Amino acid sequence: MTGVNQAGDSAFLNDKRFGRRDEQTYAGALSYLRARYSRDLADVDVAITGIPLDLATTNRPGARFGPQGVRAASVQLSQLASFPHGFDPMDRLAVVDYGDCYFDHGHPMKIPDLITAQIRRILEAGVHPISIGGDHFVTYPILRAIAEKHGPVSLVHFDAHSDTWPDDGVELNHGSMFTRAVNEGLVVPERSVQIGLRTWNDEHRGFNILDAIWVHEQGVKAVIERSLELVGDRPAYLTFDIDCLDPAFAPGTGTPVAGGLSTHQALSIIRGMGAVSWVGMDLVEVAPAYDHSEITALAGATLIYDYLCLLGWEKKALG
Repeated sequence: MTGVNQAGDSAFLNDKRFGRRDEQTYAGALSYLRARYSRDLADVDVAITGIPLDLATTNRPGARFGPQGVRAASVQLSQLASFPHGFDPMDRLAVVDYGDCYFDHGHPMKIPDLITAQIRRILEAGVHPISIGGDHFVTYPILRAIAEKHGPVSLVHFDAHSDTWPDDGVELNHGSMFTRAVNEGLVVPERSVQIGLRTWNDEHRGFNILDAIWVHEQGVKAVIERSLELVGDRPAYLTFDIDCLDPAFAPGTGTPVAGGLSTHQALSIIRGMGAVSWVGMDLVEVAPAYDHSEITALAGATLIYDYLCLLGWEKKALG
């Protein structure tokens, strides 16, 4: 119809698989990068899904609001070509926002199966999953679906904490789920890497650790080289706990620890890992109630954006 405004509210008005409509950064319906909200995965490359769970936190709650916070912080990114990549990943990838995983918090022990089922649906459609937490426990049920599809994977894990404390195989705990993942054969710890750790744990469960001191002393290039060496050509899953960043860069999280990575370091490491055979990603532990000027949520949104750019480079290389 002549005169109808063809800009704004891409989250539900965009009828194209690629590209964007013009948006106001301060208004309109929110989705990650203003991607179209849809459960239709036909001809889709990437599905973004929120997992608003924080029942497994051991300190400050609030990560249930992480998906909302990261989506809101992504609005500025949706108007920019990514630096330093120089292209908009939405021009190369068909991306939808799949919405949030629904569960009844009153029945917490049913939640892991519901998360696994959500990711399984995305994978069965041949679509690449990116999840926004929620606390870090959500990675465990995601990994169950990932391992069903790809077998045991290498884990590239950014965090202040190892998350390999003792686990009874049942509890909801964001500090022990990688012990469970190892016990259940979901990951291959000797071909995995944990980056930025700065809390002590005697039990490593076989993971290779590049702690925060090592990262600061050896530098970004060494982290990339060692990570690529460990992962090799195996299918790999990226999990990024925002508390890997120093609280100066990410105060909005439940268990902040001083001495962490800068946003620049983390982004640079991820940008250097385009050779990895990625099969999925999550960004967890953003708790907007403790944030300042959205700097934590913006860091999380940008980390996901740079991961999308890695997938965009890969798709261009494949033709």
